[in-house]
Amino acid sequence: MRAFLNKRKKLLAALLLLVTAGGLFAYNESDRYFQIAKNLDIFAAFYRELNTYYVDDLPPEKVMHRGIEAILEETDPFTDFVTEENLDDLKFMATGKYGGVGASINKNGEWTAITDVYEGSPMDKAGVKPGDIIVTMDGKSVKDTPQEEISKLLKGAPGTSLDILFRNPVSGKETPKKIIREEINVKPVSYSGLVGKDVAYIRMTQFTENSGAMVRNAFQQLKQANPGLKGVIVDLRGNPGGLLDEAVVVSNIFVEKNKLIVSTKGKVKNWDRNYETSEAPLDTHIPLAVLTNHSSASAAEIVAGAVQDLDRGLVIGQRSYGKGLVQTTRQLPYNTKLKVTTAKYYTPSGRCIQAIDYSHRADDGSVDYVPDSLKKTFRTVNGRTVKDGGGIEPDTLVPPTYISQVSATLLRKQFIFDYATSYYYSHPRIAPAADFALTDEEFADFERYLDNKDYSYKTRSEDALENFKNTARREKYYDAVSKELEQLEQKMKHDKKQDLLKNKTEIKRLLEEEITNRYYSQHGRIAKSLAWDREVNTAAAMLRDPVVYKQALSTSRK
Repeated sequence: MRAFLNKRKKLLAALLLLVTAGGLFAYNESDRYFQIAKNLDIFAAFYRELNTYYVDDLPPEKVMHRGIEAILEETDPFTDFVTEENLDDLKFMATGKYGGVGASINKNGEWTAITDVYEGSPMDKAGVKPGDIIVTMDGKSVKDTPQEEISKLLKGAPGTSLDILFRNPVSGKETPKKIIREEINVKPVSYSGLVGKDVAYIRMTQFTENSGAMVRNAFQQLKQANPGLKGVIVDLRGNPGGLLDEAVVVSNIFVEKNKLIVSTKGKVKNWDRNYETSEAPLDTHIPLAVLTNHSSASAAEIVAGAVQDLDRGLVIGQRSYGKGLVQTTRQLPYNTKLKVTTAKYYTPSGRCIQAIDYSHRADDGSVDYVPDSLKKTFRTVNGRTVKDGGGIEPDTLVPPTYISQVSATLLRKQFIFDYATSYYYSHPRIAPAADFALTDEEFADFERYLDNKDYSYKTRSEDALENFKNTARREKYYDAVSKELEQLEQKMKHDKKQDLLKNKTEIKRLLEEEITNRYYSQHGRIAKSLAWDREVNTAAAMLRDPVVYKQALSTSRK
């Protein structure tokens, strides 16, 4: 009963958002509009009486926001109310721009340290390095200050200044610096280069304004500098999407003019639209691979879906996220906005890849994935079968790479980060990023560095055994099998030193990536990682082999 009353209260509060405690619109013949008008009228009277006679004052803004949250629970997670103070976040999603200092941070214990510095940013110009510790900001100590609060303080209007006292992580020397905030433009193309000597590689992190033109320029430069290219890889892994128009521009680089890339259909039929390529492409014949994973969403899926449906190239990696919804921003009073899902989008074959059905909810309000039984089959240009309702399934599946428990622990406790900082200050220069490699002697030095460090952890097997023991105790079986379980536990006891050696190759790679990032920024980290990237190397091998590539684009796809 309490749960029912709470839900009722939330829905009543939600109706507040739709009225202004004044005149309501006239009843419509439509039952739907009649019900809306009726309930708005009821709620206006309800809130008026409650506000007048309730023993304590009710804060209008707080009640309003609770009502908004209650309404939004009935929609999808992409529909949102944007307050005035959060408009910068909305702007960043569309433009990739924000006012700030151009650095990433991470809290480790009492202090917060710089983890990345963007090239050409105010932090970079001030000589700030990864690993530097923030001691004070505008004269106030930030010891034990939450990371989120420091992040807010670093952001601000371009042209404003911030006085920061930094501590060198190795020498302990403290240096004051005045940082002048600028408009930071996060580049949507984080890397472009070659895999080997004959495959172009472009990594795209988001679909913001002009991102399509940046991808186009990157490919054009690679093609002109390397006329013997055997293929191109567009890496959309981890790309959350963004502007639909930019997805069309990216597709147009490799797809001929006047080809349908995506269509949108929603409640407002006048807004339904077909999006076609409008420019001459750069190259419609070069073998193409698009990389996706479960974090590739929205505009990234539009590109992958178009490439797949038009049989213009191969999708390689893992199934994409499955966001087939389109949002539009609507202006609201007092400089607030509504970001609302207004349509679903459809790939050239006619499929909608939306994976979660938000229109049908269980009694408890939960939603679920579209079941396989309801997924429909569509055909690509070459006749390959593709399905809707579950993201973009890759043409070539490459299982994701998971790092070991010991590596995850070393990363989480920042021992790899801290060692890279120490390495940077003791080595003035290193080889080019792609060629840099730690020696066995240097890895042994890392092992010695860990000697007094606590990086204890439980393996997945130990967790499973612990869960089994707890279940056995609850079901009264533990006494009968306790000796066997204790013997098994002893056999499973892991030796941290042995785990380091067993996962030496993996840990060395993580160290090398972090170290190259200190000398060559994010560009160097990516360049170093390409050598052992399974999806990248699988794609490159297929692009280099015309027989394998053409066979994958044949009608034999199951």
